[in-house]
Amino acid sequence: MTNVTRLRHVLPMSPDINKAISDLDSAIAKVVDAAKAAGLPQGLVVSLLHGHAHAQTHIMVS
Repeated sequence: MTNVTRLRHVLPMSPDINKAISDLDSAIAKVVDAAKAAGLPQGLVVSLLHGHAHAQTHIMVS
């Protein structure tokens, strides 16, 4: 797992990383709100997010 960075080791984080995190969080929140407004069941939204998180974790530790 040499490609994994532990955030506590790089604190304080650079403004670029903070902006990227903020942008990602904002984008996810907007998409989740749009999905809920379109009538997708909340459980489906959660399961899709969980699936993507699982896939990215697998990539990270492989």
